[in-house]
Amino acid sequence: MTADRGTGSEGTGRDVHAAALAGLGELATRMFVAGRWRGSSDGSEIEVGDPATGEVVARVANGTVTDATAAVDAAVAALPGFAALAPRTRAEMLRRAFELMTRRAEDLARLVVLENGKALKDARGEVAYAAEFFRWFSEEAVRNTGEVMTAPAGANRILVVRQPIGVAALVTPWNFPAAMLTRKIGPALAAGCTVVCKPATETPLTALAIARILEEAGVPAGVVNVAASNRSSAFVGAWLADPRVRKLSFTGSTEVGRVLLAAASHNVVSCSMELGGNAPFVVFADADLDAAIDGAMVAKMRNGGEACTAANRFVVERPVARVFADRLAAAMADLRVGPGLVDGVDVGPLVNEKSRDKVADLVGAAVAAGASTLLGGVVPGGRGWFYPPTVLAGVEPGSPILRDEIFGPVAPVVAFDTEAEAVALANDTEYGLVSYVYTEDLSRGLRVAEALEAGMVGLNRGLVSDPAAPFGGTKQSGLGREGGHEGMLEYLEAKYIATSW
Repeated sequence: MTADRGTGSEGTGRDVHAAALAGLGELATRMFVAGRWRGSSDGSEIEVGDPATGEVVARVANGTVTDATAAVDAAVAALPGFAALAPRTRAEMLRRAFELMTRRAEDLARLVVLENGKALKDARGEVAYAAEFFRWFSEEAVRNTGEVMTAPAGANRILVVRQPIGVAALVTPWNFPAAMLTRKIGPALAAGCTVVCKPATETPLTALAIARILEEAGVPAGVVNVAASNRSSAFVGAWLADPRVRKLSFTGSTEVGRVLLAAASHNVVSCSMELGGNAPFVVFADADLDAAIDGAMVAKMRNGGEACTAANRFVVERPVARVFADRLAAAMADLRVGPGLVDGVDVGPLVNEKSRDKVADLVGAAVAAGASTLLGGVVPGGRGWFYPPTVLAGVEPGSPILRDEIFGPVAPVVAFDTEAEAVALANDTEYGLVSYVYTEDLSRGLRVAEALEAGMVGLNRGLVSDPAAPFGGTKQSGLGREGGHEGMLEYLEAKYIATSW
C-alpha cells in the first residue's frame, strides 16, 4: 500500500484543493427556496471542510426552523400546478437535468471530492450513477399506470388511479451527496410531487449544485427547495410536525431513522427509510477466487468503504479462508491512499475525525480479541482523516467488528465450515440491506440467496446498485424501495373508484 498524500508534502493537498476551487467557478452556497437563492433567516452559516486537509472550503447558509417552514410553504404553493402538468412535461425537465449533469460531470465530481474526500474516480462514478436517476425517472414519469377490472361479484367496476402523495421531505447523507439526492428527487418529480430537501451538514455543496441544475432544467419555482442546516433535529422536526408534509424519505443511520419514524407517526407521514447495513460477503470453497477477489474489491473498497452496501464481513469457507484473506490483502496493498483530487489516488480520507476514530477503535478491539492484522491497522500521521486499507484474519464470530457497520476500508475475515453455518453467520445481524455470495454451484447460490435475510443479493457480483432496480433492505435496514418502477410508487397514493356502466 502506498500511503501517499499526493507527493507526501503538506503543500500538495493545499495546492490541489486551491486549483479545484478555482476550476469550479462560483459555488452555490445559499439556500434555494421558492425559486430564489437566499441566506438563512438569522444570517448564520455552516463551515464545509475538506476531509483531506481539514481546511474550510466554503460557508453555506444554515437553515432555521423559519426557513424549514418557508420551504414547505413554497412546495405547497407549487404542488397543484406541478401535479397537473402533463407527465411528458415533467419527464422532459428530468431529461434536461440528466443532460446538464452529464455535461458538467467532471466539475460535479471534483465538488464531491472537495467536501466528501472520496477518490476522484469514485466521485466520477457517483456522478454518472446520480445522473442516471434523472434519466431513468424521466422515462418512468410517463408510466404512472392504473388498473380497471370488474368486481368479482359483477356488481361494479374497480378503477385504481395513482396520484402524487404531496409534499415530500427528503433527507440525505454525506457518503453519496449526489446520488442519494437524485435517487429521491427523480421519482418524486416524476410522480408529480414537490420536495423540500436537507442535505448532510458535511456535504451541502453538491446538493446546492444539483438544485442549480434543476433550476436551469426548467423545474418551476417552489417545486424543489434545498436548504442545509446543522440544526437537524429541529429543522426536520418542523417538517414532520407540519401536516402539509405527507412523505419522508430518509437515508442515514438506523438510530436516526428510528427517531424520525417516531416523529413521523404523529401526523401518520408515509416513510421510506434506507438505513444501516452490515453486508456479509460469503465465499464458498468452490468459488472462482479470482472473481471473488475482484468482487470483494468492489464491494469493500467502492467509496473507500463508506457505503451502506459495503461488504462489512467476509464469511469464507475454511479451506480457502486464509488464502482468500492473503489475496485480498495483496490486492488492497496495491491501493494508493491520498487526497482524492490527486491523480492515481484510489482511497481518500474518511469524512471526518469521528468516522476515522470509530474505524480505528473497531480494528483495535478486534485485534485485542485475537484477530491478526494482514494489512494496515495503524492510523497514519499528518493532516486529514485518513485510514489505511486493512485486512483482519481469524476474526471470532462474536467480535464487535462483525456487528457494527464499519464504514471504512477494513475487511474482517471469519471462517465457516458448512452452508448452514454460513447462512447463520450472514443472518446474525439486525440489518438486512445487501448480501454477496460467491460459488460456482448455481443451485447452491440461488438456495443461499433465498435464505439470506436481505433486500438485495449480489450472486457472483460485487455491485448491485442500479437505477433500474429496486434498492432497499429488510429488518433494521429500512422500509420501501428506491430505484426501479417501485421507486416512483413510493411517491404515489393509490385511489380506488367504484363505479358501474
